[in-house]
Amino acid sequence: MTQTLAPAQETDHAVELGRSRRALRAVAIVSCLPYLSLKIAWIAGSRIGIPDGSSLLEHRASMAVANSVTVLMDAAVIVLALVLTRPWGLRVPAWLLVLPAWVATGLLAPIMAGFPLQVLVDALGGPTNTTAADGEPFLDAWVFGVVYTGFIVQGLSLGALLVLYARDRWGRLWEGRIWELPVGLIGAAQRAVAVAAAGCGLPPLTAHLLWACGGTTGLAEAHLADRTSGFYVMEALSALFLAMAVTGGLLLAFRRGRALPVGLPLTLAWVGSAATVCWAGWLSLAPLTDIADGPTPVLSLTYAGQMIVGILVACLGVHFLAERSARQKCRTA
Repeated sequence: MTQTLAPAQETDHAVELGRSRRALRAVAIVSCLPYLSLKIAWIAGSRIGIPDGSSLLEHRASMAVANSVTVLMDAAVIVLALVLTRPWGLRVPAWLLVLPAWVATGLLAPIMAGFPLQVLVDALGGPTNTTAADGEPFLDAWVFGVVYTGFIVQGLSLGALLVLYARDRWGRLWEGRIWELPVGLIGAAQRAVAVAAAGCGLPPLTAHLLWACGGTTGLAEAHLADRTSGFYVMEALSALFLAMAVTGGLLLAFRRGRALPVGLPLTLAWVGSAATVCWAGWLSLAPLTDIADGPTPVLSLTYAGQMIVGILVACLGVHFLAERSARQKCRTA
């Protein structure tokens, strides 16, 4: 995973694809501005988009810290867009690029899928999700539209840049179909990891499906009072991303779906593991303002199970790519 392109190829990369990548980079950067502007305004004390009675006004110090952290996270998108579009970005160590890109995927993918679905459900008569659990307004409705639309544009443009970059730098690692993979590429230990991920994924998968279908076991009072369209959509998506991660891991480990392109299980593993780990981690840490609003023991165990599954699948994917890269280097040496 640490291979780089030759200098001549870097020049071709910059000349031949410069216009399209510069356009995508511009879109990614501009799409960050609404969110960054709102967060910086809130840190400075502005109440734009925050109505009277919002719980955000009750915890100014903790919210300032949380807003500062999210400003840094969204600013990292701008840095990532630059890395993916500059010739020197091809020389960045793999781990230094892959980890932030994986985290960005995990945080943006649920929003990219969830917000349009929530809007559709609301349009069909579902309850809106613009108030807190106690009925007090949380944020003005327009804030959700502006922020989440920006996130979707970020995800699309950054995802396109990442695919182009990865194709240039590591494209050979997912060439061919599953049946063409060497038998010894994935060993018994990796198959055991895939099975462990599938086993650990059953409890959180069951929990999310139960909650998506209207069950209440293990939910906090805040969740019970605020089960709107957004809640049900995100629970269903949490189950979907878990299934994606487990499926991708099993396909790689046991070479199933032999006619499938290698890129498919890798994509399932990448998106599924990232969304499972990062979204569960974010939901675990999000209630910073009031410990009473934190997750119940059942929710905490569910989030922990998700993160275990995602980490196991991610490790499986890293091993697969590292092993295939090493074998290709041996053949060309």
